[in-house]
Amino acid sequence: MDSLGPRIKELRLEANLNKAALARRVGVSDVTISYWESGAIRQIGHERLVALAQALDCTLSRLLEGVGEHRPTPLPLRHKLPAPWQALAGSHIEVPRDLLPASRRQKWQRECYLLTPAPGDTFDFLSNHDLVAVAPTDSFRQPGLYLVEENSQLCVRRVSKREDEALQFSKQDDDAPYPAAPDTRLVGMLLARWQASSL
Repeated sequence: MDSLGPRIKELRLEANLNKAALARRVGVSDVTISYWESGAIRQIGHERLVALAQALDCTLSRLLEGVGEHRPTPLPLRHKLPAPWQALAGSHIEVPRDLLPASRRQKWQRECYLLTPAPGDTFDFLSNHDLVAVAPTDSFRQPGLYLVEENSQLCVRRVSKREDEALQFSKQDDDAPYPAAPDTRLVGMLLARWQASSL
């Protein structure tokens, strides 16, 4: 983290922000931004780092480790469009087949992203701090959980097909499936979910 200060400055300039604009987005003073960039303040709390990454429109991994690191970092899943992998420069991951449920153990030739619900955003079928592997797709592959655009927002729905081949959607606490609205579209399929639990 020795190069965090210069990286903050580099990302700020890349985002075409001055110190005052970045400070407003993060909720600190522009003097604090100067101290961070110069290295005068070397300890930045987790909440501030997350806010800083969001304000700079980059992943936390890129902020902390730079571009050279290729470790997958969960992208924040928000209700607001676009999909996380379209909004942030996240690296895709390869999910080992043995980590997938038996119903999903086919060879995925597509990209897959690691997502986690963003603070303040709640999703059906997911808890805070859960990690999900999502493969971008706009077509139905098999019954299961999908990331769906519905009413101009992202949500998670259980998707299946009716006998007439039309898609039907259901929410977590509602067993009654409903048909797709004209503006409903599939965005990604949830391949695996890891739930946070205390040790």
